[in-house]
Amino acid sequence: MKVVAFNGSPKKNGNTYEAIKAVAEELKKENIDVEIVHVGNKVIRGCMACGGCARNMNEKCVMQNDEVNDWIQKMKEADGIILGSPVHYSAIAGTMKSFLDRAFYVTSVNNGMLRHKVGASVVAVRRSGGVPTFTQLNNYLNYSEMLMPTSNYWNVVHGTAPGEAVQDEEGMQIMRVLGKNMAWLLKLADSGKANVEESKGEEKIFTNFIR
Repeated sequence: MKVVAFNGSPKKNGNTYEAIKAVAEELKKENIDVEIVHVGNKVIRGCMACGGCARNMNEKCVMQNDEVNDWIQKMKEADGIILGSPVHYSAIAGTMKSFLDRAFYVTSVNNGMLRHKVGASVVAVRRSGGVPTFTQLNNYLNYSEMLMPTSNYWNVVHGTAPGEAVQDEEGMQIMRVLGKNMAWLLKLADSGKANVEESKGEEKIFTNFIR
């Protein structure tokens, strides 16, 4: 099995990386491969709301000048996905948000590409804003009908300078427990495919409040 993790921090080896790494180490103990993709140092513009991906139905964003479409295919091929972000003004880092908006819209309108994959979110924060950011990341997983493992607290680690997160003993335990539970859920989902019929998806109903 394979998990792809997206590091939304501008720092390649900062505290977001340490959080992802702690989860990844537990996955690797269970013979699950993990690839970490560094998103946060790239130039990625936000979604233009053009609807091209829904019209074309080719699993691609119409913008072709960055790596978003390559990362979408990594998500499609993976059994599990980890989203990691630092906290910027109590929210997801901007570059990561741009990537997530585009990638998750493409995957949702193209036959729910991530449906029933296993997905988890992790956050690194200096002081406050970790839980709001964690909730924002989870919104993408929830909307995509993904299976979400839990830990023994919210998936947030604390630290300022790169590497300080490893001194957050509770935070590191949270990540280890998350990794163990994610590995278990991945194996559970994989073994269940042969024994339990997968529920059928429904076509999305869109409504608004303008009549």
